[in-house]
Amino acid sequence: MMSSPENLVILAVIAPAMGAALMPLFHSRPNVREAVTLATAFLLASIVASLVPTVLSGGRPEVEVLAVAPGLAVAFEVEPLGLLFALVASGLWIVNSIYSIGYMRADQQPRQTGFYVCFAIALASTVGIAFAKNLFTLFLFYEALTLSTFPLVTHKRSAEAMRAGRVYLFALLGTSMLLLLPAIVATWLLAGTLDFTPGGILTGQDSPLVIGGLLALFVFGIGKAAMMPVHFWLPKAMVAPTPVSALLHAVAVVKAGVFAILKIVIYVFGLEALAASGASNWLVFAACSSLLIASLIALTKDNLKARLAYSTVSQLAYVVVGAALAHPTAAIGAGLQIATHAAGKITLFFCAGAIYIAAHKTEVSQLNGIGRRMPITLAAFLIGSLSIIGMPPFGGMWSKWMLSLGAVDAGHTLVIGVFMLSSVLSAGYLLPVVVRAFFLPQSGAQSAVVRVEEAPITCLIAIGTSAALCVALFIYADAIEILLQGLG
Repeated sequence: MMSSPENLVILAVIAPAMGAALMPLFHSRPNVREAVTLATAFLLASIVASLVPTVLSGGRPEVEVLAVAPGLAVAFEVEPLGLLFALVASGLWIVNSIYSIGYMRADQQPRQTGFYVCFAIALASTVGIAFAKNLFTLFLFYEALTLSTFPLVTHKRSAEAMRAGRVYLFALLGTSMLLLLPAIVATWLLAGTLDFTPGGILTGQDSPLVIGGLLALFVFGIGKAAMMPVHFWLPKAMVAPTPVSALLHAVAVVKAGVFAILKIVIYVFGLEALAASGASNWLVFAACSSLLIASLIALTKDNLKARLAYSTVSQLAYVVVGAALAHPTAAIGAGLQIATHAAGKITLFFCAGAIYIAAHKTEVSQLNGIGRRMPITLAAFLIGSLSIIGMPPFGGMWSKWMLSLGAVDAGHTLVIGVFMLSSVLSAGYLLPVVVRAFFLPQSGAQSAVVRVEEAPITCLIAIGTSAALCVALFIYADAIEILLQGLG
């Protein structure tokens, strides 16, 4: 039966790839090509959503696709954290596709068919990561995601874009081959298996020193998580078109990184075993340092996308802190942070792209008075900012609240002070954009009459949807918490 949960898992992985195969057939008919993109995105989201009742009822649909060696296979299994990540990625792909139609046409970007094809392959890779049953499968799709997003980072083909692409490949392939792959091999040797298992597979396998070292290999080997100092590729990748920046920061790439770290901590190391060993205490300090340093750097950036890039580095560290605390409440908070940050940050990048399309402005210092010209865009920017900061009534509040509770339960109360300082710094680099936009006079304005000139309607639809999602995640955060209660 095609509707069985196991078949739906396979279909979720191959549906974006099928869409990618169809899109080039309509290269000369952009309306049809984009209709295929949207249809594929809606299909993927509906498939993933249909798995929710099964997982909520305790089911864990799994399927083995290819046995490579005894005990080593390409296999998928849907558990709560992976399902949440797949829901976030597939849902935001719809919104990002709607935005991309307006942005790519308004900016007259070349090679649009290739853009949509690579986007679809990236989503197939993301779903493969989300549903990976073992470290081997996760590694394969992790690398596929890097390779499929490289053409997106270099889409403009300028010298700057090509340099950014080389850094992108160097950082992500270098860390995965030199650190992540050895970590996976070491796990295989220590545990005798690579399967993600509730409670972990390394329990009692070796000393806290060895476990701490192995954890370091995983954390810094997963370069997509952008933990300092393995973060330098992310700001450089901002040379890509804004829909790609949204993909990098909200939908797939960096979320795949922190998701992988969280999943490995839960299902490879095990929360209880890691907490008992104390092997993750160093990571709490390292992630908190990355969180604050990135926020301080964001304060210095005048370029809006660069400021948002360093904000992402900071906000991703919240997820890593949640993993390092090795406590169930903190793990739920980290999962919530994946969802709430995705909604808030995609809103901010959508707004940055809309400002570029409508006003051709890229620097924060250029935005005086632009809120009167683009009120919808800048109102959405305010909503996204408040969610990132962690203010009610927006979703970002709940993830930071759960992470704080987890810090208390794990005995790391100083982490709450770091979170509070981070929120103040976030307000310091995000809210001045809104203040400039609405309360300062427009530079060189010759008339008191201001004409509203927003981005194309498809961009506004996407911006409004993602901003509304920031509010919805505040109201319905308990649904995510219920889903994540099954972790471990």
